[in-house]
Amino acid sequence: MRAFKWALAIGATLALPLTAQAQTGGAERLAALLESVTSYSADFDQQILDGGGQRLQEAEGHMWLSRPGKFHWEVEAPYRQVVVSDGDKVYLYDPDLEQVSVRPLDTRVTHTPALLLSGSADALTENYAVESRQGDDEETFTLTPKSPDTLFESLQLTFENERLEGLQMEDSTGQRTAIAFDDIEVNGDIDASRFTFEIPEGADVIREGG
Repeated sequence: MRAFKWALAIGATLALPLTAQAQTGGAERLAALLESVTSYSADFDQQILDGGGQRLQEAEGHMWLSRPGKFHWEVEAPYRQVVVSDGDKVYLYDPDLEQVSVRPLDTRVTHTPALLLSGSADALTENYAVESRQGDDEETFTLTPKSPDTLFESLQLTFENERLEGLQMEDSTGQRTAIAFDDIEVNGDIDASRFTFEIPEGADVIREGG
């Protein structure tokens, strides 16, 4: 379950002044930035922080995203884990345990923040209140879910020169998951095999939710 949380809990904190831009304008601007992305790949460094800012966990690896609904997160350190969505099911693979969990992809963006990148951005105004902050070359969008049935209290996406550079998610306990991206490629060619998962021979398989 650790890899699943890492794959879906995404965000990065910036303290930039709030602009006078209207909330609906912020949502439209974010939707435009996201809709321009058909694929995305990057190295990532992820930290999980408690409410006081103390680091609880850190991980690094590589991720790939492709519309619609496909993503592949591969944690390389401190231990390897893989999460793959083929747009229908999500596969969680823990090589150390030799275990694969398979579950249907939850298409609710308030439960699966990764779908903000790999799914439709049209759901933004329906599911979130959106505020925007701007610096010289940076734009930060803070998303607050409108539904109480959600995995997080707020989600931030930070862009530099219109390219996604970081994400942060905060839950109801104040715990934050912050991710910074590097070696970014936007709208490059990604082999379709990245979004298929072959269950290793001999692995234990746990199927959830049908």
